Amino acid sequence: MTAIDVRGVTKEFGDVRALQRLELTVDDGEIFGFLGPNGAGKSTTIDVLLDFVRPTAGEAQVLGMDAQRRSEAIRERVGVLPDGFGVLGRMTGRQHVEFAIEAKNGDDDPDALLERVGVADAADRRAIGYSKGMAQRLMLAMALAGEPDLLILDEPSTGLDPGGAREMREIVREENERGATVFFSSHILEQVEAVCDRVGILRAGELVAVDEIDDLRERAGTVGQLRLTLDTVPEGLFDALQDLDGVEGVKREGGDVVVACADPAKGPAIRTCYEAGAAVENVRTSQASLEELFIRYTEGDR
Repeated sequence: MTAIDVRGVTKEFGDVRALQRLELTVDDGEIFGFLGPNGAGKSTTIDVLLDFVRPTAGEAQVLGMDAQRRSEAIRERVGVLPDGFGVLGRMTGRQHVEFAIEAKNGDDDPDALLERVGVADAADRRAIGYSKGMAQRLMLAMALAGEPDLLILDEPSTGLDPGGAREMREIVREENERGATVFFSSHILEQVEAVCDRVGILRAGELVAVDEIDDLRERAGTVGQLRLTLDTVPEGLFDALQDLDGVEGVKREGGDVVVACADPAKGPAIRTCYEAGAAVENVRTSQASLEELFIRYTEGDR
């Protein structure tokens, strides 16, 4: 089954077009990363999925149901961690989670959910006094109530320290292993790369790329690094490496020779070192980061 199916969605706010003929499919059981710069339309897309705003044109289905006609049924099966949330009045952390469980007709243990996200010690404190990170953990606990079929997480690591962000990623993986689909919207690219099966990149309301990260690297033509430790650097080696197809740059860094190149050029670069008379003592490679891909797709030519 398809968890999310967006067909030709356009959303206009007056003279501003937030989404333009958006086509997006998220398969059941995958962790999908949704990327884009501020103002690209990520939050508007989520609002359409949850029927918080109505599209100007097009339609969206969530868990096989029309997002406009079946919004109440959808929300019973979806856990949401929204961006820019606020805690509810003077309620304690436990009361927040109990409220979420009741809304989902769940039978979860609120204390177990609070323990899972790391705020059990503050269960009886009013949430209005929580730090930003604690409030973010509390909202995650509320999203987990009722064992949702779909988790929609909008900037889920906001306010979390590195340890908290790691725990959040572990919970995402656990929920996915349980069978939940995860729609993960974030501008923190390391978080997305660490957990997502596929990513979609949104720019100015249009989906400019969607695929597995390795396939996006290949399509974008981004380069990685080849770091070579040589016993010697023969005269003319840099020029020979620079002349290879797919090599964009060569430099010395510490005692190593670093070659910026596409994957197909890495083998020829190593052979060139041997042919020049250098023994290759160590080889380390790296791929283009998701940040480089993000910049290529959102700032470069379409």
